[in-house]
Amino acid sequence: MTNQEVAKKLREVYNLMQLAGENRFRAIAFDRAAQTIEGLNDEILTYIKEDSLTDIKGIGKSIAEDIKTFHETGTMPVLEDLKKRVPKGLIEWTNISGLGPKNIVKIHKELGITTISELREACQSGAVADLPGLGKKSAEKIIKSIEYLEQYGERCLLNEALEIAEPIFKFVRNLDGVIEAEIAGSLRRSRETIGDIDILVAAEPKNTEDIFDAFVNHELVVEILGRGDTKSSVRSETGRQVDLRIVKPDEYPAALMYFTGSKEHNIVLRQRARDRGMALNEYGLFKLTDDKDTDFDQPVESNSESEIYQKLGLNFIIPEHREDRNEFKYYEDNEEMELVQESDIRGVVHAHSTWSDGKYSIKQMAEASMERGYEYLGISDHSKTAAYAGGLSVDEVKQQWDEIDQLNEEFLSAGNNFKIFKGIESDILADGSLDYPVEILEGFDFVIASVHSSLELPLDKMMKRFENAIKNPFTRILGHPTGRLLLRREEGNLDLNKLIELAARENTAIEINANPRRLDLDWRYGNKAQEVGLMTSINPDAHTTDGIDDIRYGVMIARKGKYSPDRVLNTKSSDQFEQWLKEEL
Repeated sequence: MTNQEVAKKLREVYNLMQLAGENRFRAIAFDRAAQTIEGLNDEILTYIKEDSLTDIKGIGKSIAEDIKTFHETGTMPVLEDLKKRVPKGLIEWTNISGLGPKNIVKIHKELGITTISELREACQSGAVADLPGLGKKSAEKIIKSIEYLEQYGERCLLNEALEIAEPIFKFVRNLDGVIEAEIAGSLRRSRETIGDIDILVAAEPKNTEDIFDAFVNHELVVEILGRGDTKSSVRSETGRQVDLRIVKPDEYPAALMYFTGSKEHNIVLRQRARDRGMALNEYGLFKLTDDKDTDFDQPVESNSESEIYQKLGLNFIIPEHREDRNEFKYYEDNEEMELVQESDIRGVVHAHSTWSDGKYSIKQMAEASMERGYEYLGISDHSKTAAYAGGLSVDEVKQQWDEIDQLNEEFLSAGNNFKIFKGIESDILADGSLDYPVEILEGFDFVIASVHSSLELPLDKMMKRFENAIKNPFTRILGHPTGRLLLRREEGNLDLNKLIELAARENTAIEINANPRRLDLDWRYGNKAQEVGLMTSINPDAHTTDGIDDIRYGVMIARKGKYSPDRVLNTKSSDQFEQWLKEEL
């Protein structure tokens, strides 16, 4: 039983509790417990065996018993009870924009429907519009949201969100009357998938109408979902909802903190404020009355997020770390954390060429890397087992080596201080061995070992497979370990905490695959990786020249995962990188 399996069950309880009308705070407790367990540096089984689950922050006696029962029986009574009470189809309704738990329950109870198709029909027939508190406009919005959900899904990838958010944000930021502006929400925190896009603006009330007018008429907007005095919502041409909130300048610091989140981070901040005789909300920081109520007549001056954090006994916490994953303990004592930046990256590692399934030649990939200011390129085409991706035979490997030698000579003769390294993305076979005989493996400068098949093996077999690959002396980097494809395919069955420990001991790096569809290794394992000193390499897994630019997203995830430049291989110079590849334990 893995941490992820337990967290998934607890989050399922949280979702069903909302639909069952359970106590909101009880439901939130399950959600917080799920997040805590996802971020543990140790396996939950250790706590179960030692009967110390309640030592974990946010795990009370009741939830601890639920976890132990799940471990012993494979089920949770609280979850099974909720499943009996909540029709399965209603869970899918939670992905419909603008349809909260209260209205889901109301529609279900009043109309006796449970599927999305029934909901669409009820909206079209007028049945939903006739319900108290809903109406014709609500029904129309639900229909449109269902259509967009079916076409685009409820979340999008990090790169897709940025492609929508950045042009609209730049437009809004430069409007007359805008004093300050920032992208907020999960996008500001660099989450790997994004729901709605949030933009926050500070402006005087006299300018809000003009700002909203310009926003809703932006060229990327295809539909206005709602417009009020402080918030307008639109649908972009790609199907994403974009919300613009406008607050008064003195409210902006607290509002930016509040709407950036995460909710778990904000809960801790609010408690820290109360512990210091203050109240923190989206409008500002205020003193408490003698009765411990918010005294809105006594604001505590705070002109920035940094000042609010300072008043709460903290240094500024960067948005990427606002997830309630040990950031409070760190930023109480430290002004900042040294984190990798995109400008630190000096080489491109993990790239494909026309030798396997890439779209450009090695020379074209090298020239594209040079144009971007990089010092080296690690070519790593697919190995022979990956026949579907044009995996290289032994003869083709040797031919590719000759081509790389020739290109390196050409670059040197032309005065280009650039080197191509001979790599391979070797499939990890079922027993954990690599895909070529020793005499070929020892000819590569580096090997990235990756799993591309049999992703559904049981935990014990999958772990043995990875452990053998990591211990193989030719494996220098482990590629996209979980095999996940965001919004398409879930991660494989692995105990990543153990693999991270093993990789650190074996001096094997685990890549952060920067392809926005992967972003794997997950940032949630950053605390564990930091604890054991794991090395990573921020790899674009580029199959085109444009794919090299995906390094940007990998850096965002690396920063969220607390990686300093000295723990990122491709911040090294070409000579330093080559030296590391030759290191032995």
